Amino acid sequence: MNIALVIERMDVGRGGRETSTSQIAAELVTRGHAVTILCQSGSWAYPGVTMRPLGRRGPWRATKLANFIADVQREAESGFDVVHAMLPVPGADVVQLRGGTIPAQRRASRRRRGLLYRLLSPVTEPLNAHRAEMAKLEAQVAADPETLLLPVSDMVAREVADDYDRTDGVRTVYNGVDVPDAPAELRDQWRSALRQRLGVGDDDPVFVTVATNFRLKGVRQAIQAFARWITRADGANARLVVVGRDPVTADGYRRLAGSHGVGRHVFFEAPTDQIFQLYSAADVCVLLSWYDPCSRVVLEATRWGLPSITTCCNGAAEVLGESAGIVVDNPNDIDAIAGAMEQLADSAVRRLASEACRVIGDRLTITRHVDQLLDVYDEVRRR
Repeated sequence: MNIALVIERMDVGRGGRETSTSQIAAELVTRGHAVTILCQSGSWAYPGVTMRPLGRRGPWRATKLANFIADVQREAESGFDVVHAMLPVPGADVVQLRGGTIPAQRRASRRRRGLLYRLLSPVTEPLNAHRAEMAKLEAQVAADPETLLLPVSDMVAREVADDYDRTDGVRTVYNGVDVPDAPAELRDQWRSALRQRLGVGDDDPVFVTVATNFRLKGVRQAIQAFARWITRADGANARLVVVGRDPVTADGYRRLAGSHGVGRHVFFEAPTDQIFQLYSAADVCVLLSWYDPCSRVVLEATRWGLPSITTCCNGAAEVLGESAGIVVDNPNDIDAIAGAMEQLADSAVRRLASEACRVIGDRLTITRHVDQLLDVYDEVRRR
């Protein structure tokens, strides 16, 4: 098949959507399909994948988006078998809702930012011209029965039903992730080296949280809960490793840890492409999302055998079941999060949870994800 994948910016350093797109493209090419990535700009390259940057035209971000959509619609007439968009492109064959729905994003912002923001949101939300344009495009796509919508979790599928009253032509294709093929001996080396730097022994619990947007992913709450747990865990030599922001710009969070008396227990690491080395050193992943359609961090941790603490606002919580991690209702429920940390600080509990993760992880591969995408593409062609 000749497949077009559409994304605004193709830079895998930006985050999950770009990384997922790169892994999908690579897997499709490996299976013999022709793949073209249509983007505004892109710095990624892979043998057999054609990158087609269409440029960023216009003075404002919303204008650039509208022009990009128009450019994609013209390119879509070039004879692709399937046009698969990672953002709402009217006329695309398939739209994968990797960011969830715009109404759900707005509800999450109101929950996170409190009463004053909720009161002002009817005035302030329309001022975000880019998101307003995206909302208009999303509503247009949702109203088109010819476009198949692919939520990345059941949580997002429920949002589509609630926000757009649409269930027909909606297929949940659960997110998938690649992990490196690292032998046990190498993983042990990674674990030993980093834990030595952290100053902990092999049985001391190490929690890790990975985020680009610290506020959205509940880093403040993770530090507060960690402090609450460790102050009542007499003699605990635990660590919380926060990954995803330059340590200098994370200074406010460092001060927060110090004000809670856990400054020496909380470590900050810059963004890294060696995240699985950090997963190897850790015992528990913590991601206290205010909103996450289906977090790659939790899926990667699960495939790596690392139990997670996350929230019901994260579609990836659906994979954890009852034994591969702990799901809390709200990032602000510090007591519940501290209690979850206390449970998973027990090495016997962690061992059982890790075994459950490895079983579940077999269902979270990018191979399975692309299998399901190809089923959808076949449906498009039959139509």
